[in-house]
Amino acid sequence: MDCNQILLLGLGIEAPWKLVEQRLDMDKQPHELHLEVKAERGAKYPCPVCGQACSAHDFQEKTWRHWNFFQHHCYIHASVPRVKCQEHGVKRVEVPWARKGSAFTLLFEQAALVREMSVNAAARIIEITDKRLWRIVEHYVGKAVSPFNLSDIEPVGLDEAASKRGRNYATVFIDTEKRQEPVVFATPGKGKQPLKQFSAFLDAHEGDPANIREAVFDMSPAFLSGVAEELPNPQVTVDRFHIVQTFTKALDEVRKQESRIKPLPKHLRWGVLKRGDADHLTPNQLKALAELLEQGLDTATAWRIKERLRWIRLAKTPQAAKWRITRFISYTRELIGESPFLEPVRKALVTLEKHAERVVRRWTSTYTHARMEGLNSLFQAARARARGYRNTGTFITMTYMIASPAASILKST
Repeated sequence: MDCNQILLLGLGIEAPWKLVEQRLDMDKQPHELHLEVKAERGAKYPCPVCGQACSAHDFQEKTWRHWNFFQHHCYIHASVPRVKCQEHGVKRVEVPWARKGSAFTLLFEQAALVREMSVNAAARIIEITDKRLWRIVEHYVGKAVSPFNLSDIEPVGLDEAASKRGRNYATVFIDTEKRQEPVVFATPGKGKQPLKQFSAFLDAHEGDPANIREAVFDMSPAFLSGVAEELPNPQVTVDRFHIVQTFTKALDEVRKQESRIKPLPKHLRWGVLKRGDADHLTPNQLKALAELLEQGLDTATAWRIKERLRWIRLAKTPQAAKWRITRFISYTRELIGESPFLEPVRKALVTLEKHAERVVRRWTSTYTHARMEGLNSLFQAARARARGYRNTGTFITMTYMIASPAASILKST
């Protein structure tokens, strides 16, 4: 076997193509290996539409970047024929070593699927721009997402994720029954529109919006409205986490307002936002919390209300949870009285009242929003490693790469 045959095997080139010339350009850094490929004289080529063997009409010179040959950059040059098909007219044939429209060989693109490092880092190693590498990655991820089968999906979780700084968001949908690779769909934007796009995605992938029996998400009015319009049958579950988060934010607003007119103890901020158990607080935070409670400030009242939420969580049954929520609402109303500083707590209470039935449903559901929050932390960590993504589309591509079945499909190619 001569060197030309070895190179042909490495490039994945077969008859009627043959390697006719190889040239190493050592004047450039890094060195460049140029391989010229031609077809056998008088060969016929398949029409790219119907496959009918046709004679060449004319030829066009094309160049593709191949994976490095040792440390040298490698390029393939070929005169690509256009055939004249009796049925489809003049068409350019597809070469076996590259996909249509790409300036890279298939082997280069497969090697460039960035599974273990950021695209920017991979682009530096391969020595191409990250923008060109993103186009390769997005092509293969899109190809992997295309065969998703959503015929058996029933419970879903959804959440919005910041794709870059500013008001740039993507909404991510997961199959909450899947333990591994749960992401099934991601789309730019937030609010009602992503629900409409998800419904269309289900239809296009053998799913049925009417089969969705449960949806788990935060208390976004836009999500609630979108689910009601696009998913006709699901029960909506609001995780306890979001209620605690709402009252914790209200507590922080009370603390900020009160601190503008009254000196509050040092180290108080994290002391009131953390869980109130002694083993969760530092000595300084415990001291600040004790001072706050002695002074009887509105921030102390808001803190007591936030801590009281744990009493609801400890309910053993849905009926007990419903009774405790009712008691909690009455207790809180009496405690806050007419104080203007506690207005944020009043608003949080209205939110709990509005979503009480959806919160109680958490006691009968086996699904929580915790997985969605955990995945979002992975997406944000990836964004941080990449020092931000060029646009929301690249963020969505990495979302599929990290936590969807597309990751396994790509590894198997």
